[in-house]
Amino acid sequence: MTVTAAFFYLFATITIASGFMVIASRNPVQSVLFLILAFVNAAGLFLLMGAEFLAMILVIVYVGAVAVLFLFVVMMLDVDFAALRQGFLQYLPIGGLIGLILLLELILVVGTYTIDPRLVLTPVVPIPAADIMTNTEAIGQVLYTRFFYFFQAAGLILLVAMIGAIVLTLRERVGVRRQDISKQNARTQETAVEVRKVPFRQGI
Repeated sequence: MTVTAAFFYLFATITIASGFMVIASRNPVQSVLFLILAFVNAAGLFLLMGAEFLAMILVIVYVGAVAVLFLFVVMMLDVDFAALRQGFLQYLPIGGLIGLILLLELILVVGTYTIDPRLVLTPVVPIPAADIMTNTEAIGQVLYTRFFYFFQAAGLILLVAMIGAIVLTLRERVGVRRQDISKQNARTQETAVEVRKVPFRQGI
């Protein structure tokens, strides 16, 4: 067994085990930590395939932003998980039925999936040699030339989704003191500081 094959089996085993622990862990914090471990090992698999750009994107975007955000949200929210598990048996039959349907669909898709040999022999954009152009540069050229409008449309959809999430969660709360930069900058020393002469052994 070569070193590359050994690392492949190591990363693949840890990724599968971590993915299983994500759904098997009862503590949500541990589930997020296992999710981060699965992302890191999946990035290792991308490195073995020579796709270093996808590996770095997986680590920077998913591990550095999404998974850490999930971890902070789970740790900061005071959620009573014991109360959430009380109705688990009530929804178990319909959940099991939906899971069985998804499993059958995956089996049908994977079992009947075939690749047309003509697609492999005649690619739309030929892959350049590694000594001529790196795969990161090749992805950039394809992404910002042939699929430029699709890339911009995807970014616009994500922007609209982000603005919609902010608008839906933004609520005006009464009695909350908000910061006003203009009022703070307009304050002078006379209005900001008040000097009082306190008598000896007495309070204000």
